[in-house]
Amino acid sequence: MGYRLVEASIRDIIVGEHVTVVTPSNLYECQLGHHCFVGPFCEIQKGVAVGDYTKIQSHSFICELVTIGSHCFIGHGVMFVNDRMTDGGPAMGDRTKWEATHICDHVSIGSNATILPVSICSHVVIGAGSVVTKDITEPGVYAGNPARLIRRITV
Repeated sequence: MGYRLVEASIRDIIVGEHVTVVTPSNLYECQLGHHCFVGPFCEIQKGVAVGDYTKIQSHSFICELVTIGSHCFIGHGVMFVNDRMTDGGPAMGDRTKWEATHICDHVSIGSNATILPVSICSHVVIGAGSVVTKDITEPGVYAGNPARLIRRITV
């Protein structure tokens, strides 16, 4: 009945200037651009790239294969998913079944949203608690489960 205690850590990350990471957080082998902020209790996994001036609030999880653009806002408790569980359960380490997520610039994602493997264009707002299941290709406000266009944004 043994166990292994692994503490949250920040290791092997590339950071720009004026970056703030509040601990405890678990960040490894990822990249944060200039003027980024990461709140406490976040996990950002290897290979993730976050653009300049992006803010990630507490309790958010950003898994492998995610890129986030510049001037974005990720609310509290946002979860990114890279495994659609297409075989009825988790891929169990079979990374060939994982899919990428790409978030463009000026995207705001409300608290407790879930983002499946999708692409989201620039100038989008995702409402709190929404579940994004499909690509978003038009600027606007999206909300619901699944997230749908509520109103357009002119940029």
